[in-house]
Amino acid sequence: MAMLSPLPVRDGVGATRLHVPLVGEWPTVAAYMIERFFHLDPERLLVRFDRGEIVARDGTPLARDTPLGAEEFIWYYRDPPVETRLPVELEILHQDDDLVVIDKPHFLPTTPGGRFLQNSALIRLRNLLDNPDIAPIHRLDRATAGLLMFSARPESRGPYQLLFETRQVQKVYEAVSARPDDWDSSRFPLVYRNHIVKLRGELKVRVDDEREPNAETLVELIDADSRVVHTLLRPHSGKMHQLRVHLAALGLPIMNDPFYPELTGEAPDDFDHPLQLLARELHFVDPLSGAPRMFSSTRTLQEAPLSDA
Repeated sequence: MAMLSPLPVRDGVGATRLHVPLVGEWPTVAAYMIERFFHLDPERLLVRFDRGEIVARDGTPLARDTPLGAEEFIWYYRDPPVETRLPVELEILHQDDDLVVIDKPHFLPTTPGGRFLQNSALIRLRNLLDNPDIAPIHRLDRATAGLLMFSARPESRGPYQLLFETRQVQKVYEAVSARPDDWDSSRFPLVYRNHIVKLRGELKVRVDDEREPNAETLVELIDADSRVVHTLLRPHSGKMHQLRVHLAALGLPIMNDPFYPELTGEAPDDFDHPLQLLARELHFVDPLSGAPRMFSSTRTLQEAPLSDA
């Protein structure tokens, strides 16, 4: 059973739990934390103890002289990063007692990470709806726009997450790629498969041609002109960066993709040139009501051929 935090969600963000050794060379819990977080100012950390900001499992504040072994788990709030609000906004498409569906903009991450905390769909949504129980059911890359589902209460989280784990959700994406010189529309529709591997510490995924495919996408043609190709993508699996990898392998890398086929290096966000990938539709049978559900994004890809309009 998950260990409940004694501290409430604050500004949409939950407290952090830390496991503390029960025995060791440190005389106090504070001494252990000072060594563990050596990059922080020790005195500033001790002041947090004095203020009662670091607590035990029952919510009791710990002192700077609390001996090691007194508590195995402690909770505290991380210092939030300094953030400038991203100039993008999410749109709520559906909201009920169990489920919230949003239209996520490009550049907004699904969950907090790195330099993004308040600038995440999860924290923005918790604050907007004043609901600390909101949790993501699945995820989209920060660079990808479109449909994103959240549970509104803990009891509904598992049933909706199971839909994705058991591939009972039909996902439809669309993408725009630069038209290659050897463009041949007769190839489509087609099914592309390969084996995708994500290694710890690497930004890009790898393709292992020696192993059986674990990623599959149906690629259909929406339209093409002299400049771009607009495709509809129906992934059967949900591997990291799957659609970006598959289109790149087909000679149709998605426009403005800094990862595939070549990693271009970190650069400031270019809000005028987002990745041309959109999570367009979600279809599933609701696990709570048994009713069929279909959600559709209201967003469009700016580089799509004008004839699509």
